Amino acid sequence: MREGKNTAATPAIPVEPLTTAERASDRELVVRRAFAAPASVVFAAWSQADLFRQWWVPKSCGLTLVACEMDVRVGGQYRLVFGFQDTTMEVFGRYCEVTPPARLVWTNEEGDDGETITTVTFDQAGDSTVVAVRDVYASKEALEAAIASGATSGLPESLDQLDEFLGQHRSGPA
Repeated sequence: MREGKNTAATPAIPVEPLTTAERASDRELVVRRAFAAPASVVFAAWSQADLFRQWWVPKSCGLTLVACEMDVRVGGQYRLVFGFQDTTMEVFGRYCEVTPPARLVWTNEEGDDGETITTVTFDQAGDSTVVAVRDVYASKEALEAAIASGATSGLPESLDQLDEFLGQHRSGPA
């Protein structure tokens, strides 16, 4: 059984049903969502490129995931290339911590506003897993810029897509 509630933490941050979003500090944004799946299955969906690419890109944004490279180990790197019309955009960084099936920590190094650190935790409670995605930005201004540009708005939709993906793979992704 999924549990979750829609709480409005900051009006500028869109929140979908079952997903909560809050500014934990001037530099931190935390998004949480519960999934009806064991932590090992949810962790696999975040750490295996062939699974990750099936749910990550919000369908409403019109982007395609052209390339998805993930070397999920401490010191390993990731690179995501998104296509939109005739242009591409790269997102890249390195993994700082990999603790299956409980925690992933990586850097986001592509921006001009300094390095952002993303920590994703997978807390299993019975048959459900609560995922918390914590982004710590280099500065208050960098977080404000991310919110203003809409860069943070796709995560709730991606988490909806993850829920749908997990529902299609109840016994675990193949």
